[in-house]
Amino acid sequence: MKTNKTYLPKVNELERKCYIVDATGQILGRLAARVATVLRGKHKPTYTPHLDCGDTVIVINAEKIRVTGRKLEQKEYHRYSGYPSGQRTVPLGMMLVKAPHKVIELAVNRMIPKGALGNQFRTRLRVYAGDQHPHAAQKPVKLDI
Repeated sequence: MKTNKTYLPKVNELERKCYIVDATGQILGRLAARVATVLRGKHKPTYTPHLDCGDTVIVINAEKIRVTGRKLEQKEYHRYSGYPSGQRTVPLGMMLVKAPHKVIELAVNRMIPKGALGNQFRTRLRVYAGDQHPHAAQKPVKLDI
């Protein structure tokens, strides 16, 4: 009895594309989940968990992202310097004013697995607050979310 073998793509056989996402009016969590899926390559039929087969994603208009409920006042981002009294907390509303690109980067990065392979995925995410980006030479394709 002959069994079929599972196809595993080689690293040099992988094709990478560049996608652009307009975050205007998008809900933060839904956008981040879709972007994380494309970064990992799970949208491709040749997805392999142990290989980096994902694509590059450029997110523009990060300042126009939307959240539901009372998250603007209630959701907080924490960081800790390691020193006594070194914990700082910033609400989502303030973070959107100061660094809107950071909000999407944190949301996507927390949906990607930790470790060396996850670090490779993270390098292909580009987030910009406005609608201008310096990646026109890559000819990004619009990704509908």
